[in-house]
Amino acid sequence: MSAAVIDGKAFAATLRATVAEYAATFEQSAGRKAGLAVVLVGEDPASEVYVRSKGKATLECGMASFEHKLAEDTSQEALLALIDRLNADPAVDGILVQLPLPKHLDEQAVVERINPAKDVDGLTPVSTGRLALGLPGLVPCTPLGSLMLLKDRLGSLSGLDAVVIGRSILVGKPMAQLLLAESCTVTIAHSRTKDLPDVVRRADIVVAAVGRPEMVKGSWLKPGATVIDVGINRLAPVEGASKGRLVGDVDFASAAEVAGAITPVPGGVGPMTIAVLLRNTLVAAHRNAGVALAKDAL
Repeated sequence: MSAAVIDGKAFAATLRATVAEYAATFEQSAGRKAGLAVVLVGEDPASEVYVRSKGKATLECGMASFEHKLAEDTSQEALLALIDRLNADPAVDGILVQLPLPKHLDEQAVVERINPAKDVDGLTPVSTGRLALGLPGLVPCTPLGSLMLLKDRLGSLSGLDAVVIGRSILVGKPMAQLLLAESCTVTIAHSRTKDLPDVVRRADIVVAAVGRPEMVKGSWLKPGATVIDVGINRLAPVEGASKGRLVGDVDFASAAEVAGAITPVPGGVGPMTIAVLLRNTLVAAHRNAGVALAKDAL
């Protein structure tokens, strides 16, 4: 048996094209472009790459991009003051503060300062509370992108057993809430879970978001399971190579022999994250401007 490979890159390209179409009609209706502000504090190379790619993708979709790069030693007060200005700016529909922040800054306080109507990362207490209550709101990008891939592959998820490996506020917890909303029976597993392979082996759906390279083996899986690998880990380079290869939290080679479908790394969940960020920004723009958006349009 060889699993079907779920092409997140292709799905993300389709979603971005749809966002671009709706962004154009929004501009006509609202008289302005939807706008995304990204805040980067410090000079972390990986974060700088992410911010550049987000800005480029925003412009490509016909939306306005506002980048704010602050020095490593920026004070908490200065950062919060910037967020206050972005909250009050009618041209800004979405605010994303690139994490992690330098250690002297209080990440939770910064996230909580973002207006929930502009919380395109879905991390404020209001956003997480609305998700838990099953109310409309902005949902974290990676879990929502993962759900889109699952529904595209499987159709209805009702009644399926799902195991989410990882309990972070970025992926694990919101992923479980989204799957519950689709009427899955959900187990959240983590580093303290006993007999983890046996727990995973029950699942029709496995979402791996634990941050350990190639931890989930093919022998852990139920035959035919659908596997969403959220992990992205760079291995140590082999001799003669400038950098190590990227792998997920799932051992792709062994898992592909058992699973029915699986996302690759790279090219699976990763491209969906930015595509859903653009989608969230456009949804926020419609709500903030009072412009109607057809249900399930995005």
